[in-house]
Amino acid sequence: MSARPKAWLSWSSGKDSAWTLHAVRQSGDVEIVALLTTINRAFGRVAMHGVRESLVDAQAQSAGLPLVKVPIPYPCPNEAYERAMAEAMSRARAEGVTHMVFGDLFLEDIRQYREEKLAACGMTPVFPLWRLDTAELARQMIAAGLEAWLACVDPRKLDRQFAGRRFDARLLADLPSGIDPCGEFGEFHTLATAGPMFRAPVNVQVGEIVERDGFVFADLLPQPA
Repeated sequence: MSARPKAWLSWSSGKDSAWTLHAVRQSGDVEIVALLTTINRAFGRVAMHGVRESLVDAQAQSAGLPLVKVPIPYPCPNEAYERAMAEAMSRARAEGVTHMVFGDLFLEDIRQYREEKLAACGMTPVFPLWRLDTAELARQMIAAGLEAWLACVDPRKLDRQFAGRRFDARLLADLPSGIDPCGEFGEFHTLATAGPMFRAPVNVQVGEIVERDGFVFADLLPQPA
């Protein structure tokens, strides 16, 4: 029996990344050997989600995987992002990694972008959650024990009052019509804190709610167990 291909998982710190890890471990199609995340150098936080770097470290430890950090500047021109990611892919290939796993659900333009960039790097993209029904997927996540918090909200799409809320059945019921249950159109981003992909919960409490660059962020703070 041949060895499974080695893969890195694109790790945003959110529920979709976490659930993708769980799904891949169940399927066994590839072996995820590390998580890959981008860190905003100016703030020490995960790019876009605004999650503290220490919390992503805690997630990786609980997932039992090393965390590969790609530092990016703020603001980050697309050329700088692509250069940083190309360097990360060179490292991946040098370590025998041939696949990159993503938690994307249905945005065709994002998938096409990833496929084009990875083809140029000689890497193979994998999309385990692609085209799953997002309402059913959200319910499945919650039923399986996944816990997450809304770390970032786009107030142009979703009321700012949702920032800092727990991703649970009550939240799904409260989402206005037209809002994707998984936030796939960028309505919100999450921090996953517990679930079948983790060995132990990552305990947090909701701190200050701030607005920056047109987005509303809930500062999620590490809490001792």
